[in-house]
Amino acid sequence: MSGLLRNRDHQVQLLLVTADHRVTDFVPEPHSDGRRHCGPGAVALPEVVPREQWLEARLRLLAEEKKETRRRDALNTARRGLPMVRIEREYVLEGPQGPVALAGLFGDSSQLIIQHVMFGPDWDAACPFCTNFIDELSDGLLAHLRARETAFALVSRAPLAKIEAYRTRKGWTVPWYSSYGSDFNYDFQVSLDQSVPQVHYNYRPAPDLLGGERSAEMPGTSCFLRDDGEIFHTYSTYGRGNEYAPSLYKMLDLTALGAARQPRAAARAARGPWMLLTGRAGPASR
Repeated sequence: MSGLLRNRDHQVQLLLVTADHRVTDFVPEPHSDGRRHCGPGAVALPEVVPREQWLEARLRLLAEEKKETRRRDALNTARRGLPMVRIEREYVLEGPQGPVALAGLFGDSSQLIIQHVMFGPDWDAACPFCTNFIDELSDGLLAHLRARETAFALVSRAPLAKIEAYRTRKGWTVPWYSSYGSDFNYDFQVSLDQSVPQVHYNYRPAPDLLGGERSAEMPGTSCFLRDDGEIFHTYSTYGRGNEYAPSLYKMLDLTALGAARQPRAAARAARGPWMLLTGRAGPASR
């Protein structure tokens, strides 16, 4: 017996396909605890209650959601207030058109978000979780980021030939560069190696992450700002800090200028309908 989903009048319905290929509606049976369960051993479904009781519970949750929204706004403000570090080293990465300095990844933008993709030199594919993230990126999202003076790129330690082969197989168009042979991944703590004197990840010593291996790749996101010809590192997040959906405002909120402080983009928005497409809703929306 197996399950499938179908859409009926815009409602998702669970069906069962029996051993003799008959398709039947699936109605979860009440469990001994009074709640419905979706199949043997499955997680219990939500309790069934009258509409009024549901609304009371929803309003309680909404109050908590509003608190979380305000707390997240305060956290984003604090992130924009972080000091920044001048990039003194000359990092050279490898791209499809040849060697490119870190400054070249900005294009004509003032900000750069780099997604550190787990793809080691001896691997044949990127990690599954990084692959899922890249799958969810879209050309439209990258265009909206550029409209907000923010470039986006992937960087991995795998050689460029492996990156290009994997990207071609997946059909991706997002810019992806190799840091192979440079210290870029080590300096931003997403490649751990026994040969490096200090093994750190997520701002603390993490030698156990090597798991007995000589080296390991870890996920991360780093943000940079370019001002008057200089490049500054403004923010990096690791571990669960990368568990964000690739959406415009969530990504911009990681940057020093945030989601509403790019002056040239704001000026363009004031002159045309672009703001209708990318302007963030005001506080009353939440």
